[in-house]
Amino acid sequence: MEIKIRPAVFADLDTILEIINHQILHSTSIYDYEPRDFETHKLWFEDKVTHDLPVLVAETENGTIGYATYGNFRHKIGYRFTVEHSVYVADQFLGKGIGKLLLAELIQVAKKQKYHTMIGVIDSENEGSIAFHKKYGFETVGVIKESGYKFDRWLSSVFMQLILE
Repeated sequence: MEIKIRPAVFADLDTILEIINHQILHSTSIYDYEPRDFETHKLWFEDKVTHDLPVLVAETENGTIGYATYGNFRHKIGYRFTVEHSVYVADQFLGKGIGKLLLAELIQVAKKQKYHTMIGVIDSENEGSIAFHKKYGFETVGVIKESGYKFDRWLSSVFMQLILE
């Protein structure tokens, strides 16, 4: 299976939305409760484009199978060199190295854009994502206990960081 990493285009939005909504409904990787609608998703994408924030997709001959992006960590001027990232891969393609390809390219884009540090906020139960990030140089820098609530239980957020420069 040949995998190409490229910038997302408008035609990718349906598949990205499917991936996001699957995670919302079936996991604690996104603390939202309700699936996103296309109009909201379109505005999210337009905002990324307007602010020169990447949305990358992993594509095979069968279409888009994952995506990665980052955005502002906090909306205060002192945080302008810090981004918070997300990497999501369709369930049927997990464990095939797609997340690695997406994250590697996302890190390169962040370096080119002169960001200093990249943050990942990961549910503490998501041991696979925590291990994945450690493998690629991220360090756990903190845990906010019981900071989220989903599926009738409290969830803790693990903050992981990679210094880019």
